Amino acid sequence: MPTDDAIPVSNPNRSSPNASIPISRRDFLRSTGAFAAVMGAHTLLPGWAHAAGETKSSGLAALTPTRRVGGRVEYDITIDRTPYEVAGERATAITMNGTVPGPLIRLQEGEEVVLRYHNKLDEETSIHWHGLLLPNQFDGVPKVNYPAVAPGETFEAGPFEVRQYGTYWYHSHSGLQEQLGHYGPLVIDPAGEEPQDYDREHVVVLSDWTFEDPHDILANLKKGEHYYNFQQQTVGEFWSDVAEEGFFSTLKNRLQWDRMRMSATDLSAVRAPTYTYLMNGQAPESNWTGLFNPGERVRLRVINASAASIFDVRVPGLEMDVVQVSGQNVEPVTSDEFRIGTAERYDVIVEPTEDRAYTVFAESLDRSSYARGTLAPREGMEGPVPEQRERPTLTMDAMGMGGMGDGDMGGMEHGNMEDMGEMDHGDMGHGDMSEDMEGEMNDRDAGGLRPPGTLPAPVMHDPDDDHGPAEAGLPMMTKSRLHEPGIGLGNDGWRVLTYDQLKAADEKDEFRAPDREIEMHLTGNMERFMWGINGVEFSDAGPIRIEHNERVRLTMVNDTMMNHPMHLHGQFMELENGHGERAPLIDTITVKPAERVSLLIDGHEKGPWFFHCHILYHMDAGMARVFYVEPAPESDEEFYYDQMA
Repeated sequence: MPTDDAIPVSNPNRSSPNASIPISRRDFLRSTGAFAAVMGAHTLLPGWAHAAGETKSSGLAALTPTRRVGGRVEYDITIDRTPYEVAGERATAITMNGTVPGPLIRLQEGEEVVLRYHNKLDEETSIHWHGLLLPNQFDGVPKVNYPAVAPGETFEAGPFEVRQYGTYWYHSHSGLQEQLGHYGPLVIDPAGEEPQDYDREHVVVLSDWTFEDPHDILANLKKGEHYYNFQQQTVGEFWSDVAEEGFFSTLKNRLQWDRMRMSATDLSAVRAPTYTYLMNGQAPESNWTGLFNPGERVRLRVINASAASIFDVRVPGLEMDVVQVSGQNVEPVTSDEFRIGTAERYDVIVEPTEDRAYTVFAESLDRSSYARGTLAPREGMEGPVPEQRERPTLTMDAMGMGGMGDGDMGGMEHGNMEDMGEMDHGDMGHGDMSEDMEGEMNDRDAGGLRPPGTLPAPVMHDPDDDHGPAEAGLPMMTKSRLHEPGIGLGNDGWRVLTYDQLKAADEKDEFRAPDREIEMHLTGNMERFMWGINGVEFSDAGPIRIEHNERVRLTMVNDTMMNHPMHLHGQFMELENGHGERAPLIDTITVKPAERVSLLIDGHEKGPWFFHCHILYHMDAGMARVFYVEPAPESDEEFYYDQMA
């Protein structure tokens, strides 16, 4: 991505009327404060995000259709830059219809829709409709589905038939615009009766805002992976660990991390104070409020629209029934807390019976700060804000090395860590993999594959595995971690939602074995901030081809120490979590460090579909691919991606 360091602005101190001086993009973002003061900068909240909150019968304040023509409904969105205020500071955001987040788009299953957007920016833009099943040419990924929308131009996504219902969202896929406010919620109502019983609903959009130019953030991360890590381990923590584990054990642990050129506190690429975490566009002190009447069942449609943040969400004093994931109904699971990766959606139902305020608390994974709001029977009330938990630290188990002190893990000999410490994890230049190896690590007939819906077995890494310079080390063992809540969770006595608890609300009409298996390794080098798949960055990789209607098992192996929320466009994936025919359908899954996870994909939707880590800076640095669902041999269909080849 371009990192334009300077923008010319008029210099009144020079004699020439055309003279200019350069200012940084960050200064430009902040300099709009004077303009904003004149223009009346404010928080730019859309109608649906205001405190009133509506009952189920009246609905949230959604975008009004531009027009209806027969059975077709049309919506218009204008993308522009608008003065914006966050936590008392002023900047400029990329807005849709003048708000951050964008307007709530509310569709109906079965209707025909046109989603039209107008680009008022001075640069290209796009909108991806996250989770929607729609014709490939409307998916909104530049250079994959279309060339993007040029300044001053308009694009029509549609007409197309809405084939699903549930909670979704939309956002830019152009450069780093998503970080600057280019996102919004999308809800689709079922054609028939709503399967969930609730009285009132609120959309809860979580996001991260920065006054720093996102191009500068990416450049800084490439300069040093610890640039935004203000939570490094201290001398005091060292001696505290010595008291618990002994001096030599603690020293050995520190040296192991040093040899791998990693930090045990590398939980997030960017964190507070660089980020201000928002709930429905409001900073914590602004206290977004959603109303309820005691005794009502309240549905919270929680959307993680952040650029690079993972949140742990709870409502202290209320248990939550998780009823929908990725817009798909699941058998209700009662929980006290859930972790939501970037781009994931969880619909939960709470039932406040007391006449008091409750806090909706979304704590960042790294515990650097939080987003919060209030559920209350009346406006002006404020729930108690929980004390933040201590910042967790990664352990060797996070790298698939737990229990290695005696060289024994599940009865398998692995050697010792001293041997691994001698590896050069920062510069493993092994060259590129062939295109034939791009993802197709196992290509066998169905008879050689395990039954569908079962969990992947733990696998020891071959010490000779090479994934190029974008790999900074390999976990010794990868395994299913769907039953694990994730680092920093599960130690409070609260019930934490895990992926293995999710069951589809209904059995599938068809449940057959996969035709073949594709294994993908998520790879990264924190020191260089290089991210890829099988050690290859997106710019150097060809597409992964699937035949139309072919059933493929995608097994992802996270060879890094960071969580990666992986999203496939245009298709739902069956998560193999041990529930067989009740395996849940999802479009995004957060893959934990040293985790091996399998999903089943049916190539029903033709064309090239983007597949990527939804942490914006990981994607931009190369962790992405194109899945190409091939047209039938007799088909003359051609897609934009073919024209680019």
